[in-house]
Amino acid sequence: MVAKISVGNSLYGALAYNGEKINEAKGRLLTTNRIYNDGTGTMDIHRAMEDFLGMMPVRSKVEKPVVHISLNPHPDDILTDTEFQNIAREYLEKMGFGNQPYLVFKHEDIDRHHLHIVTVRVDEDGRSIDTRNNFYRSKQITRELERKYGLHDAERKNRRLDTPLRKVDASAGDVKKQAGNVIRELNRMYKFQTMGEYRALLSLYNMTVEETHGNVRGREYHGLVYSVTDDMGNKVGNPFKSSLFGKSAGYEAVQKKFARSKQEIKDRKPAGMTKRTVLSVLEGTYDKEKFVSRLREKGIDTVLRYTEEGRIYGATFIDHRTGCVLNGSRMGKELSANALQEHFTLPYAGLPPIPLSVPVETREDMRGQSASDHENTAGGVGLITPEGPAVDAEEEAFIRAMQRKRKKKRRKGLGM
Repeated sequence: MVAKISVGNSLYGALAYNGEKINEAKGRLLTTNRIYNDGTGTMDIHRAMEDFLGMMPVRSKVEKPVVHISLNPHPDDILTDTEFQNIAREYLEKMGFGNQPYLVFKHEDIDRHHLHIVTVRVDEDGRSIDTRNNFYRSKQITRELERKYGLHDAERKNRRLDTPLRKVDASAGDVKKQAGNVIRELNRMYKFQTMGEYRALLSLYNMTVEETHGNVRGREYHGLVYSVTDDMGNKVGNPFKSSLFGKSAGYEAVQKKFARSKQEIKDRKPAGMTKRTVLSVLEGTYDKEKFVSRLREKGIDTVLRYTEEGRIYGATFIDHRTGCVLNGSRMGKELSANALQEHFTLPYAGLPPIPLSVPVETREDMRGQSASDHENTAGGVGLITPEGPAVDAEEEAFIRAMQRKRKKKRRKGLGM
């Protein structure tokens, strides 16, 4: 995650830059601190200006009191609104602006959603917030947040392959080379803790793996055999011994990979991010196909396993944002195979969710919590070059829910 900080004198300019953009539906106000927020995702620029001025001394010796910050996650990181809010609050707290008035905006005018924060570095007594070594402090804080939320290092190039991995195509020839490339890159890029999770990951690329056990001259051995499959999961062609792909693809190396992955997931805790996203999408639909497609849009592939009767008996989620492969039951009973089977076979499965339900990711918005920051006009304009509009279905659902609430209130006022 890259943070860009600029300071200046024009408070109104910083508010107008962000306010006009979100009021044109190119973003939304996520949260504020000590600044009025009506919860609609839009803002009254003049009201925000008055709130700021009411908390700032008339005379101050602090030069360039306005602070404008942009927080830019790696393009592969797809975050929920709640995650964005939490990241912004923690960043500001660690930077010393936690008690200051601020606004947090999410800009959606390009596919890579990012945050802009507007705040001031002078307190109510006219004293300046310590901004010495801001660059180095900010860099350290963003690294900490990346580890906590399982984000990519946005400043590290080529974290993912320049050319995305492709499924193994048995008809294209040189199958051994294709399979070897997939195995090596998946082991490098992803974390998985069991053979089942490893097998689910391989299935995305038309491959599978099986364990082999035996006894030769009184010595027990364990090995792995890889096979190429078609799009239906049926094996095609001859299997490959793991030794053909090097030691890193062998049984012992994969077992060590399980242990390393388990420790990394325990230390960095990326599973929480995956769970929040999956639960949010699950709450929004009872249609299994929509559930899978919406998760894919958010960077998570879903591998469901079925009995002969068509019942779900296994579910694995491959989060490409964090590089984690997680069985549903590992994240909680609510995402176990039985819970998913029940969810998708309820009497109203396949129908739209209850109209007044609100996605998990937006509930905090409805509490009217405040916490936000701002950017300087000089630093705000031109920080991000627009590349095209982006649409967030969950935010639209939230806005519709809020509009329904307002309509109900108006009807009550009219005695209806």
